[in-house]
Amino acid sequence: MRLVFLIALLQAGMCFGQTPPEHRRGAEQTFLTYPEWFLVHSPAEYAEYVRERTPTRFPFYGHVCQFWEGYHAAYEATRKDYPFNFGYHVMIMVIGTSTTAEYALRLAYETLIGRLSDLAVKGDLSEEDRYSAAVAQDYVDFIRVEPWYEYNFAAKLRGLWRETPLWGPHLLRKWERKYALSTEYIIKGVYGFLIKKATKASYDAPLPVTAVIIDRLPGGIEKELPELRVLQPLEGEAKLVVVPRYDAFMRYAAGLAARGANFQEIAGNRSVILVSALVPMNWNEFDGKVLFVQPILTRPQTKRVALVVPVSALAPALNKLAAAGARLEHVYDY
Repeated sequence: MRLVFLIALLQAGMCFGQTPPEHRRGAEQTFLTYPEWFLVHSPAEYAEYVRERTPTRFPFYGHVCQFWEGYHAAYEATRKDYPFNFGYHVMIMVIGTSTTAEYALRLAYETLIGRLSDLAVKGDLSEEDRYSAAVAQDYVDFIRVEPWYEYNFAAKLRGLWRETPLWGPHLLRKWERKYALSTEYIIKGVYGFLIKKATKASYDAPLPVTAVIIDRLPGGIEKELPELRVLQPLEGEAKLVVVPRYDAFMRYAAGLAARGANFQEIAGNRSVILVSALVPMNWNEFDGKVLFVQPILTRPQTKRVALVVPVSALAPALNKLAAAGARLEHVYDY
C-alpha cells in the first residue's frame, strides 16, 4: 500500500523540487479547482448577459450541465494517477448541489414570473434590472479575489431599496424585481453566513500566494508585477519566487511568460497544470492535451477549451495563446 501511494505521489509531481513544504499543494488540485472556478466563470457570463438584457432567458440549465461536465472531466483526469482528495471532492459536491438547486429555482421563477413582468417593459430595463446588473458585476469582481461567502449581500439589499424608488416607470416590473432581488440577497446572505462559519471551523485559511520556480527573473519585472517576491536564488539564474494566487496568478504567469521566463515548478509540482481559454468556435490551435471543450452558451461563436499543459511548457503555451488572440480565462494554480 505504501509503495502504491508513493508511486501516485511521484506521478502527481508532488515529490520533486525545492519548494518549501508550506507552499506545496497536491497536483490533483489543478483539476479539482476547475469546478470552483466555473462558479466564477458562470456569474461572469451572467453579469455580461444582463448588462443589456433581462435574465429571463439566461441558460441556467445549461450552466448546471456544464458544471457537472467539468467536474466529471476533472474526476476522470485524477482518479487513476493521483491520490483521492476526499475533502476537495466533498466541497465540490456541496457547492455543486447548492448551485444546482439555486439555478433550478431561478430558471423556474424567471420562466414563469420573470417573463410575465418582462412583457411590461417591452425590451427595456427597469431601474432594478440595472441595479441588479451592477451588483452582478461587482459580485464577479469580488469573487475573483475573495470567497463568495464574504460578499456583503446585506449592503446590496439595503442599496436596492435606497437607490431604486418604489414608484416610477415599469411599475409592475419594478415591484416584481424588488421582490425577486430581495429574496435572492436575503437567502444568499444567510446561506453565505452559515457556509462562512462552517468553513472557518473546518479549514485553515489558505495561503494567498503561490510559490513558483522560474529559470530566470526578467530585469525590471518587479515594476510590472509589484507583488512578486524573491524567496531564494537557486542554481544558475533560477529563482524561487512567490506571486499572488487565484485570479492574479493568471496575470502574473502571463507577464512572466511574456518577458521570457520559464516555469520549473508551481506550488511544488513539475507535472501538469490546467489552463482554460476562450476562443472562436472554429479555433483548433491547441498546445497540450485538451481535457474538454464547452460552448459559451450566451455567445454561440465562442467556446471554452481546457488544456492540460506540462509545467515546463506553460510559458510557451501562454505566449502562443496570446499571439493567436485567445482570451486567457484562468490558470488553475492548484
